[in-house]
Amino acid sequence: MRSLRRHPLFLPALLCAVAVLAARPTSAEGESGAEPGISAQVARLYEDASVAARQYEAGYQEAAAQRSRAQRAEELLARERQDIAVLNGDLGRIARAQYREGGGLPITAQLLLADSPEELMRGQRAVWQADLAVNNAIGKSRRAEERLAADEAKAQAQWQALDRRNVELAEIKRTIQVKLDEARSVLQGQADAAVGAGSCRGAVRLDQPETGSTRAWVPPVETYELSASFGSGGERWAGRHTGQDFAVPIGTPVRAAGAGRVVKVSCGGAFGIAIVVQHPGGYYTQYAHLAAVTVDQGERVAAGQWIGQSGTTGNSTGPHLHFEVRVTPELGSGIDPVPWLAARGVSL
Repeated sequence: MRSLRRHPLFLPALLCAVAVLAARPTSAEGESGAEPGISAQVARLYEDASVAARQYEAGYQEAAAQRSRAQRAEELLARERQDIAVLNGDLGRIARAQYREGGGLPITAQLLLADSPEELMRGQRAVWQADLAVNNAIGKSRRAEERLAADEAKAQAQWQALDRRNVELAEIKRTIQVKLDEARSVLQGQADAAVGAGSCRGAVRLDQPETGSTRAWVPPVETYELSASFGSGGERWAGRHTGQDFAVPIGTPVRAAGAGRVVKVSCGGAFGIAIVVQHPGGYYTQYAHLAAVTVDQGERVAAGQWIGQSGTTGNSTGPHLHFEVRVTPELGSGIDPVPWLAARGVSL
């Protein structure tokens, strides 16, 4: 499966941006003739969903990194607990040694028991040194315990932030997907009604994306899974399959595979809503089972330009784009699109 190009994302900013996108209304606008209406809503939500998907993926990558940081923090906490246990053991040993060496005797008793002033001074120095060691050990232990408490709080905050972020990302993605599914259903319903009535509307004009690509040839859809291939058999076709199918959701932007001129826009029959584009060199490409078209017959198109939206009109059992390469504009002159595109630098 081909995926959209990834770009570095700043998580907090994009969370806000996607949240705004998710809040857009999806109630159907009034459509007549070639007004964009639901087609524009689907296209906009499709882009919103793409942003949400990239945001969701970036969020999980950040979550994995944060999980590693939290695990390292847990390992540090375990070492700090061990260090505190060692300090407490040292403190106990110092206290016991001080007691055995007379550190616990009152100064009056020490004066009475001392054989000489020198002995008394040596005893006092030992007591002072022991007291200093005890105080140092107590201070070190207290600082270690304070650091442990702070690190435990930090680790807990990291896990809580991770949980909140995952919940936020999942909700943003779910909200946009629900709206997109609803809009896709309306778009396909309108397409089916138009095909059934034999009165398909003209081109809807959508804002074209800024691709920045200079490639002469591109796949007809950007994100897809390949399904039925050229020449395969099936109950749905009178003969062999005449093109390459791309499994994509309803409303997916369909792109001109290369520069050319639209020579046919049809509505009805086995292909449902379909477009045929003539390219230099005597080849033609067809895009079938669409839910909407965004170009008119006779119009010139550029490689990668949106020319329609995928659907499931005509003889179709599910949403997909039926893509053909022909040597004439008519059915029956098709060749295998996969090697044809590969020869032009497009690997499916």
